[in-house]
This record gives sequence, structure tokens and C-alpha cells, in this order.
Amino acid sequence: MIRCLALVLAAASLLCGHARAAELLVGNKSANTVWRLSTDDGHRLGEFATGEGPHEIVVARGAGFALVSNYGAGSPGNTLSALDLANGKVRTIYLGEHGRPHGMRLLPGNTRAVVTTEASRRLLLVDVEAGRIEAAIDLGEGRGHMVALSKDGKTAYVTKIDAGTVSRIDLAQRRKTQEVAAGAGAEGVAVDAASGEVWVSNREAGTVTVHDPATLAIRHTIASPGFPIRVVFGADGRHALATNARAATLSVIDVATKKVVHTVPLAREGAEYRETMLGRAALPIGVIADPKRPRVYVAISGGDEIAVIDTKQWKVVDHWKTGREPDALGIVE
Repeated sequence: MIRCLALVLAAASLLCGHARAAELLVGNKSANTVWRLSTDDGHRLGEFATGEGPHEIVVARGAGFALVSNYGAGSPGNTLSALDLANGKVRTIYLGEHGRPHGMRLLPGNTRAVVTTEASRRLLLVDVEAGRIEAAIDLGEGRGHMVALSKDGKTAYVTKIDAGTVSRIDLAQRRKTQEVAAGAGAEGVAVDAASGEVWVSNREAGTVTVHDPATLAIRHTIASPGFPIRVVFGADGRHALATNARAATLSVIDVATKKVVHTVPLAREGAEYRETMLGRAALPIGVIADPKRPRVYVAISGGDEIAVIDTKQWKVVDHWKTGREPDALGIVE
């Protein structure tokens, strides 16, 4: 099994006095690859071939694998790629009638995952080790896009861009219990580990909304102008980070005060960007915080690069080359 092999290799590495360097995984949507970059200096350590249009990545901490959703391009994708981080092999999980897989999260234990599928409008429960679908939960009208989990893994929260809503899914009962308006173009979603609050980035509204985890009632609305497309939390949980795709900025939000405390410019003056869904632009999308260094990484989709941000001064300090159209990011510790 993937997990057993990874544990054996990790133990051998420690006995020999060597620790595996941390890696940044980068999903390159137009190249159908995931690159492995060293978090020391961004040099490429290797790559995986995926299905068409790899959109999201989740990494199983300590289990030796990562999962990639293959959204497709001209035609809908219907697979996940399981990346064995120890031996570099790729296993394909087929989703059958459930096309356009997108948002994903691994459940506690790292053997099962939740996956949104836009084409079938379902939230799938997938047994990753067995490579089979356990359940397909009906999300109702609108296409579920991104998903986040409560800390205990019992509840999923799903955003719908077209409906501008966030839904609450009881995973034990396998049904949707609530759906409320968040804001126009609701897309990114993350759960604050400390409070359980659900944060949603609403790209058309230019806001980040903070929701009660039980009722989904909006507790706070925070302005984040310029098409906020993703929201995640920093490594210490003190800040929420929203990538503003049209403005090419990163909003740094103080979790306690619910106020933007820094706005980091991400477009390079004089840089040549290619055509994107927002025109010729930098188009920052994926964002992730390094758990061991004072850094945040942002995928600059229109520039085929990663912007490396120093969180001590909240400034871009480096750029690392990627494949074509980077989006999803993951950290391998």
C-alpha cells in the first residue's frame, strides 16, 4: 500500500540521518502535469503526468500521497490522479458519470475524500485506497465548486459560483442541511480551525463573508476588491489570505478583527502575461502557506510562475518557474 511504503522510506531516511526536503506541488492546468518544486529555492525536483486539466491538489500528511482532480478541458474530465510521492507513480481513480471534478478534501485518516463534481452536481465520498465511490450526495440546483471540511471531518461546506451560495453537508446523513446566499460568484471556501467559522470568497461581489458553522448565517462581510477567487488560512491561523485575480493582489485579513491589514501587489511591472479568462493578466489563483517557513506561495496563472511572499514583511521576494497555467498548490512536508 502507498501508506506502508511511505512509512518505510521515511523511517529509513531518518535512520540514515537524512530528512526529505519539503516540496511545493504545482498543478499546471494547460500542461496536464504536477511539478515538484523544492521549497528551498524553487528548483524542479520532478513531475507527475495527470489527467487533463488538473485543478485542485490535496496532500495526505504522513501518508505519502497526493490527490489531484482532473477537471478536463474541451470535454469534461471524470478522474482523480493519486500521486505516490515515494516512487513517483500515478494511479487513476475513475468517477464514471460524475464529470468535472473540482474541489477536494481528505477526511480524517486519509483513506477517503470528498470531491465536488460540477457536471453531475454531486459531492462524492470517495474511498481513495479502493478507488471507488461510496456515495454521491445531491447538491441541488447549481454547480458545487469548492469544498471545505469542519475540523472533525463530519461536515462539508460547498460553494456554488453560479448560485452565489454556500451549502452545509452532513456527511454522516449524506445530505445537504442548509444552503444560504454568501455573495455573487461564491467560490473559495475555508474553515477557521479555531472558531469553526466558514470563510467564503465571493469573486463577483468583491467580498469575503464569514459564516456561522451551524446556521451559515453571515457574521461578517469583508471587502476584498478585484475578484477574490480563493481564501485560505496562514500557518498560524492568525490571517486569512484571499487572492484577488483581477486586481492581482493578495488580501491579508486579520482573523480576530476581520480587517484587511495588508494588500500585497502580485503583478510584476513590465512583465509579459498571456491571455487568461480575465484577459492578458497575471491572474493569481492558488495560494498556500508554508507550515515551516514565514512564506506564502501564490500561483500566478498568467505568468507561469509562483510568487514567493515573505510574511514577515508581506512582500514578494522571489518568483519560481512553473509549467503552463499553474493553479492548484500543495505542500509535502
